[in-house]
Amino acid sequence: MFTGLVQTTGSLRPWQGDQVLVIPDQELGSLAVGDSVAVDGVCLTVAATVGSGFIADLSPETRRRSTLGSRTPAQRVNLEPSLRVGDKLGGHFVTGHIDGVGELRQIEATATAWELTFGIPETLGPYLVPKGSIAINGISLTIAALEKDGIRVAVIPHTYAATNLKDLQLGDPVNVEGDILGKYVERYLEKYFHKSAQHSSSMESDLSLAFLQEHGYL
Repeated sequence: MFTGLVQTTGSLRPWQGDQVLVIPDQELGSLAVGDSVAVDGVCLTVAATVGSGFIADLSPETRRRSTLGSRTPAQRVNLEPSLRVGDKLGGHFVTGHIDGVGELRQIEATATAWELTFGIPETLGPYLVPKGSIAINGISLTIAALEKDGIRVAVIPHTYAATNLKDLQLGDPVNVEGDILGKYVERYLEKYFHKSAQHSSSMESDLSLAFLQEHGYL
């Protein structure tokens, strides 16, 4: 589990077979074999440590579902070690399981922030709400507004400077993970509707706005 607060950036270099060497720009702290690290939002497992970096397996599935398979050593990746008991949760719960790949559509500097617009896969639509959370390249961001097939986020100068957001060009792909809380709500409602459908067709479902408000969904 991660928070979406990037600790440092780094680079990926090919290693043996499907493995990559991850080299942090700054120390990530004490890493051991078996630890988890979010690399551009993708949860990778430390297979071995090499100096201040580590080796991780990059499966064909990970290459297919994320941007890591196309990263070059010159392109920076965001790095965050896994959340430990007692650590502060400053962002939101990020699992490191990528839901899809989006793209940067627009970027604009304002007086106090950077406003970025991303195209988001249609399948993530149910998890996008204004002022809700989303992880882009492993960065915990707040959705400022919903756009057509995408979102707009406001990024403070520190986050922009400390992550690879500053390196993105229009059209560049990004890893996207929807808020896990939305996924649990969706799963719960799927089961609820399935149970309701098993009742007699003459019975009305008691799912209503009042029900959702009572149980904290609205």
